[in-house]
Amino acid sequence: MLAVVSSGALQGIEAISVQVEVNTGESGEPRIILVGLPGAAVKESNDRVVSAITNSGWRAPTTRTTINLAPGSIRKEGPVYDLPIALGILASTGQLEAPRLGDYLIGGELSLSGRTRPVKGALSLALLAQKEGKSGVILPPISAEEASLVENQPVYSVHSLDEAVQFLSGKKMLPRVKPTLNSRTGKEGNKHGYDLDFSEIRGQQNVRRAVEVSVAGGHNLLMIGPPGSGKSMISKRIPTIFPEPSMEEFLEILSIHSASGNTLNEKLEAFQRPFRAPHHTISDVGLLGGGTIPGPGEISLAHHGVLFLDELPEFKRSALEVLRQPLEDGHVTISRSAGKINLPCSFMLVAAMNPCPCGYLGDPRRECRCTLPQVQRYRGRISGPLLDRIDIHVEAPSLSIGELRKDTPAESSDSLSERIAEARKIQQKRFSRSKVHCNGRMNQAMLKKNCRISSSQGDLLQQAMEQLHLSARAYDRILKVSRTIADLTGAENIEAPHLLEAIQYRSLDRNVFY
Repeated sequence: MLAVVSSGALQGIEAISVQVEVNTGESGEPRIILVGLPGAAVKESNDRVVSAITNSGWRAPTTRTTINLAPGSIRKEGPVYDLPIALGILASTGQLEAPRLGDYLIGGELSLSGRTRPVKGALSLALLAQKEGKSGVILPPISAEEASLVENQPVYSVHSLDEAVQFLSGKKMLPRVKPTLNSRTGKEGNKHGYDLDFSEIRGQQNVRRAVEVSVAGGHNLLMIGPPGSGKSMISKRIPTIFPEPSMEEFLEILSIHSASGNTLNEKLEAFQRPFRAPHHTISDVGLLGGGTIPGPGEISLAHHGVLFLDELPEFKRSALEVLRQPLEDGHVTISRSAGKINLPCSFMLVAAMNPCPCGYLGDPRRECRCTLPQVQRYRGRISGPLLDRIDIHVEAPSLSIGELRKDTPAESSDSLSERIAEARKIQQKRFSRSKVHCNGRMNQAMLKKNCRISSSQGDLLQQAMEQLHLSARAYDRILKVSRTIADLTGAENIEAPHLLEAIQYRSLDRNVFY
């Protein structure tokens, strides 16, 4: 007897339809044969499923059974097929009478006792079910909570194989899982739910201003300063001033984290943008994504959030160079023998570095022992093309004891975020008819239309370009940053002060060695 159960396979962060076909009662040696390009974890499902069936009080097949995962041209990975395979076996052997079995998309790992366990990509499975017009999605509890975020798609949570059988046979009714996500869920702190705040930062007014401009326009940022100047401390507080993500953006964030094995829990706070800070020993694959089975890397996990690279020159040159195209395009294409996937990676790059190998070049209290060639080699680890893609370079000088002892509270994250939100509203209105959301993502046509400058301003910019030996890409960056500075002040047109401030944010281009 043949039974068919609908499930799905992850390709990157998207799910594609997989039909689990089970046929029992075949002549030959009593055993289970699994075909359809199953991976190692899928092949092991035979033993898990048989144990789950028997321990749940049902009868395992006693005849030759063939299980086909269609289409056979796509490799299947992970334990997501345990539950649909078990239900297919029960339906094929006549133990489950469920005429509407094909109306549901089903996924879930099974323990030997028959209990269900969460799986990757629950959100993507729900989106697939919505696309195919399924009546519902059946998943383990934690995965079901995540999948319930997809609007107008019924999701049902099952704790065990037996509960799934009771529901599908009509013997037990299950309520639809309702999303419990709250836009203000999180720890107590500022209004976005963070326990960090910019009011804890002492001094560094220039850096704070540069951060404000960066976040307001979605510009990449590089901070240069000695150890202890607060670069990392400032970077960790950048998410506290970001605008709250829209539901569409949050679902994109969640789908990437779900595909990488992270579920909706305390580590991924509700409606908060991701902040990723990989160590400088990370590999190219870890940063970009890929692997034998292509999956998201750190740049995709930082989608719609912040990617913080501390000690930027310490990263491998090859790892840094793979950032160049994603920074421009906002997505990355990974090709492997197992297939090709396209992953979103529209993130804000925040990087920090010392001015020299010892870290004390230009420090009035500590002597630098680095020679000029050593400093040049150190800074040369970051290529010119990569620096061109970082819109804002700002110096973070060391702080005096007097500045650290000041009791006057600095401006809070809430205050900064209000100004940034106003600037973002201007940009959203400006780009309402495009997929661009901020000035940092403007293309050439948008740049020409929205960053017009007068003849005198053009002469000023030309003079700066010639003196600092800036590239054509740096020219565009200055105009984009100028547009953001103008938005923060509510100005309709770019003015000379906006342009001068933007030019100042090209520290490394000036090649100054104090």
